[in-house]
Amino acid sequence: MKDLRSIKGKYYIQRLIEEGEHEHQDFKFAVNDARKIARSLSAFANNDGGRLLIGVKDNGNIAGVRNEEDIYVVEQAADMYCSPPQPLQVDVFTTEGGLKVVRVEIARATRRPVMVREEKGVLKAYYRVNDENIVADNLMVKAWRYKESSVTPSLISLDGAERSFLEMLESGMTDVNTFMRHAHISRTRAEDIVVRLHAMGLVTFTYNNGAFRLIKE
Repeated sequence: MKDLRSIKGKYYIQRLIEEGEHEHQDFKFAVNDARKIARSLSAFANNDGGRLLIGVKDNGNIAGVRNEEDIYVVEQAADMYCSPPQPLQVDVFTTEGGLKVVRVEIARATRRPVMVREEKGVLKAYYRVNDENIVADNLMVKAWRYKESSVTPSLISLDGAERSFLEMLESGMTDVNTFMRHAHISRTRAEDIVVRLHAMGLVTFTYNNGAFRLIKE
């Protein structure tokens, strides 16, 4: 790390650490598993962006990075394990005692979902909730894809089933299965309604009690 250019950042890094781990920040003592790091990158990119502080323990103590391998692994995670590959901003800061902390910033993806290449070629999308990386619900992924690949529908073209779904959301219904039974429609039709309303900006997903649920915007 001696030859790696760094920025004096003792107080800046300390301020970030005092925030703790949260929706937009994660501490990493070291980086040695590109696929695992790709999950964090996917989660940040699919949310509103975030940063990794490498060389910082979970309790906030600075351990520092010992070599450039951590940076290489993060870049590998972004290029090889994220689909599509994601751009990163990587900076190194010198902190107290000469210890170096790597800050890796990832922006909100311009096109969602950002998937991770898991074992056996399986693709999964992640989403950042508080200080955790959560596997995104399949319907959530479908809604992202629909929104990115189509022209946003007109608000005046809501049909009866779509209006009924919005009314049920207002009354607290957040389950697609309940909507299917109430409206006497197929799962395919119910999911199509959700992704269409999400594209309109009328409904969104929230994570509560261990599951993603639908709420009205």
